[in-house]
Amino acid sequence: MVGMCGRFTVKTPLHELVDAFDVAEVQDGLEALPERFNVAPTQEVPVVRLARDRPARRLDLLRWGLVPGWARDTKIGHRTINARAETVATTPAFRQAFARRRCVVLADGFYEWRREGKARLGHWIRRRDGRPFAMAGLWERWRGPDGALAPPLETCTIVTTDANEVVAPIHDRMPVILDVDDVGRWLDPDAAAPAALLRPCPAALLESVPVGPFVNDVRHEGPRCLEPYREPPAAPPRAPAQGELFPG
Repeated sequence: MVGMCGRFTVKTPLHELVDAFDVAEVQDGLEALPERFNVAPTQEVPVVRLARDRPARRLDLLRWGLVPGWARDTKIGHRTINARAETVATTPAFRQAFARRRCVVLADGFYEWRREGKARLGHWIRRRDGRPFAMAGLWERWRGPDGALAPPLETCTIVTTDANEVVAPIHDRMPVILDVDDVGRWLDPDAAAPAALLRPCPAALLESVPVGPFVNDVRHEGPRCLEPYREPPAAPPRAPAQGELFPG
């Protein structure tokens, strides 16, 4: 079920996210967001969805890795961090949420990796203008196998699509990044499921920045995750051994 958007950044302050995405309500007690440089699955992520029983937008923290209501336990969430755009409407884990519980996951960059020899080179992919963006997502509420879990666990997933020209040299998938004007259509549960929105964003919107190996470890956090990649120093030439004219 994984379409591979597995790590991202959310450094933008809460008040800027509220303004950028016309948020009317914020989760109770949530006054600020810590700067996150290496958000990973099973962690809490900022999500915008419609408030219950009215069309106002609300920002909440949900656990990344969707757990459908029918799941026996939460382990499925490790395999449902992404939903493929091509099959999201029919996959059992996602189809109900796609029809009625759509959201956007907020970020200001995401990571993908490209293997070069034995090394994995990370790339931080962001908007060229540095602004945050909304990734198409779905959310679910899980009350446990007997329906008694209170409060219920709320989780989410990120919808992925084919890579655009910026991402394609690194990975064949990317998150669906919605235009600001399309966010309302995506969130509206009374609108027909907007499959037409599930496409790669224009390549001109994004840029890819190679980053150093510190971010490769999911346990690492902080600005060092975005340190620019530096070519390793070339090995010094080997001195010839005794009796050897040229080192081999």
